[in-house]
Amino acid sequence: MKGKISVNLREKLEEIKQNGLEEIRRAEDTKHINDVRVELLGKKGSITEVLRGMRDLSAEERPKVGSFANTIRDELTQAIAEKHAELEELKLAKRLESETIDVTLPATPVKTGTPHVLVQVIDEIEKLFLGMGFQVVDGPEIEEDHYNFEMLNLPQDHPARDMQDTFYITKQLLMRTQTSPVQARTMEVHDFSKGPLKMISPGKVYRRDTDDATHSHQFHQVEGLVIDKNITMGDLKGTLELIAKTVFGQQREIRLRPSYFPFTEPSVEVDVSCFKCGGKGCSVCKQTGWIEVLGAGMVHPNVLKMAGVDPEVYGGFAFGLGPDRFAMLKYGVDDIREFYLNDVRFLQQFAQKG
Repeated sequence: MKGKISVNLREKLEEIKQNGLEEIRRAEDTKHINDVRVELLGKKGSITEVLRGMRDLSAEERPKVGSFANTIRDELTQAIAEKHAELEELKLAKRLESETIDVTLPATPVKTGTPHVLVQVIDEIEKLFLGMGFQVVDGPEIEEDHYNFEMLNLPQDHPARDMQDTFYITKQLLMRTQTSPVQARTMEVHDFSKGPLKMISPGKVYRRDTDDATHSHQFHQVEGLVIDKNITMGDLKGTLELIAKTVFGQQREIRLRPSYFPFTEPSVEVDVSCFKCGGKGCSVCKQTGWIEVLGAGMVHPNVLKMAGVDPEVYGGFAFGLGPDRFAMLKYGVDDIREFYLNDVRFLQQFAQKG
């Protein structure tokens, strides 16, 4: 009786093998072949069901049937693996065929970007001063209180600090309110025995302003400094006239009005004749014929002393201008926030450097 059971099990296993090979051959995709694998070789698959009948076999027949079952399992496993690999290759071939690119078709045009309008203005200013023998010096945006205020004649209790309230990281570290600290740092290390110091320091600055059409908590500055023997207010005026004519047009004139800055003495506000009405008076210049554009002055002796420069031998002038304000005036932009919104429709208006 047990011998007959052994024969029946072998016949069932052989039948499962033949039917399985046929099912494997007919599989059309990887999902189908995975279903066949589970049906044949899974825990509840056909071969497992047949092998449960081995408990009725004799001890002598059981290993023979088990070996036969393992052989069939191995054949089916190999056949499934080969079919799966074949189907994967077909799947990849179809995908590659569907994604084929016709390299003879015209390419999609790629739009070439242009520098941001503020970068254009800063580049124009840098080009002007490089041509005059100035150097462009960069510095840290996270600055020490010592350089941002104290080295510029603004001690701890100076009321002018309130106008430059900024973002403090610690009591001694802050986001710089101006690029003047770069000038202080450069004066400290400059060797005047090798020549004068002529520099500009462009960059971002930060103040706790309420954002509106003409103010921003972050904006740009370009500050300039010249230190040498026998520097006069006439040198400053000539430099300021050149800036105004280069940026706003050769017909522009400037005027200097007395002002106050802690780091310069004397100090001046600089106006340029209105480039819209030519000085006759209009809405841009508020009917005055003049537009305020920057501040300047002769370097304060205290600033020179703190940087280790002898004010009895050397003097100089300094100025600070805002590229954001220059761009607003030059292009008639009425809201400074437009420069920072990244609206391509706005920025495309300045595709050509002006």
